Amino acid sequence: MNHSPADRPTDQPADRPADRFATSSAVPPADGCPVGGSGVRPAAPELFTWEFATDPYPAYAWLREHSPVHRTALPSGVEAWLVTRYADARQALADTRLSKNPAHHAEPAHAKGKTGIPGERKAELMTHLLNIDPPDHTRLRRLVSKAFTPRRVAEFAPRVQELTDRLIDRFAEEGKADLIHDFAFPLPIYAICDLLGVPPEDQDDFRDWAGMMIRHGGGPRGGVARSVKKMRGYLAELIHRKRENPGEDLISGLIRASDHGEHLTENEAAAMAFILLFAGFETTVNLIGNGVHSLLRDPEQRALLQHSVDTDGGGLLETGIEELLRYDGPVELATWRFATEPLTLGGQDIAAGDPVLVVLAAADRDPERFTDPDTLDLARRDNQHLGYGHGIHYCLGAPLARLEGRTALTTLLRRLPDLRLAVESGDLRWRGGLIMRGLRTLPVEFTPESGRPGSDASSTL
Repeated sequence: MNHSPADRPTDQPADRPADRFATSSAVPPADGCPVGGSGVRPAAPELFTWEFATDPYPAYAWLREHSPVHRTALPSGVEAWLVTRYADARQALADTRLSKNPAHHAEPAHAKGKTGIPGERKAELMTHLLNIDPPDHTRLRRLVSKAFTPRRVAEFAPRVQELTDRLIDRFAEEGKADLIHDFAFPLPIYAICDLLGVPPEDQDDFRDWAGMMIRHGGGPRGGVARSVKKMRGYLAELIHRKRENPGEDLISGLIRASDHGEHLTENEAAAMAFILLFAGFETTVNLIGNGVHSLLRDPEQRALLQHSVDTDGGGLLETGIEELLRYDGPVELATWRFATEPLTLGGQDIAAGDPVLVVLAAADRDPERFTDPDTLDLARRDNQHLGYGHGIHYCLGAPLARLEGRTALTTLLRRLPDLRLAVESGDLRWRGGLIMRGLRTLPVEFTPESGRPGSDASSTL
């Protein structure tokens, strides 16, 4: 996977936004930034506020125009460069001078976990795909990629459909649901647990740990690090069990590869399983949640997709899922990169050791690359978005996430065709953080499934 949470203000109470986000994190643009006609440099937008989290796109539009490679102080205190234009973003994502290894950070902040997942360093879970470069990255990615080939993903499609229907069954007769808690969150958790080989009786534990990880500021102090520690202990035990009784799952495959000379250490195997779970579920949670939210706010596009679901099984989602990834995708910023030598990007000189964050959400609405970028167009064809990255760190699990997203949206609209928001869109709250973009809750209403004429409430399990 290419994306995971990082640099989140995870331990503050959820009802104190001032503690979770800096009230003003913008550093004055570097020399060379365009100035206004009066010769006065325009004021940078305020970043990382609640208003920004709700709708960051106006601020990103300002940055693209006035300061496309912008140095800013993050809520954690770390200073980093934000890359917002599509061309610069695509270049940065593939630039070998930008390392994924936090050891290249010039400041000591990385040792305190400020540029990674809280607790991963103490739990010895650092050696995963998001923190390493070739040749280790090449070796580990080759081992894991076998689980995400188009053939393997296609074989998993019936299981994804089964999980989808089972979850909808639980609330289809209620007439209301929170689509994040009741649907978008558990679906990818159970799917990735199946792929990894986590026994069914243990999957609810994984759901609890994962839930703590994405609650960010809403959980108790240190909750994320404690969940990471618990997951690390469980994975060590599971790897030991799989070594004695291997199956056809991904963890067993990693163990077999190690036993056949691929030099995969137990720490590497645990770290790989950890990041596949961690990065493999939140991207899909947000893809489903953001996607449903976007559709319910755009009656015209929603109607087009509903018609497609009713007439051709949702064929419009072949292009539509890509557009939802571009328009309001699950990953706002690509994970951390660190300059290994001085370089120039978008006209800005970046020093060795400087952190660089590519703003995928900004790049994917760049009018220099996309026609009418702020318009949702499910039939958009020219759509080489960066929603799952670019280059050697392109999201490994993207095929599975797309399958889950298509299945979830098609099944929701087929079974609950009058699905609608239960609150005003402006009343929804977004989870805080840098890397991921997702809703805390998504309350919806609909006619109970058995109450619709001609409905078939049954599902195949």
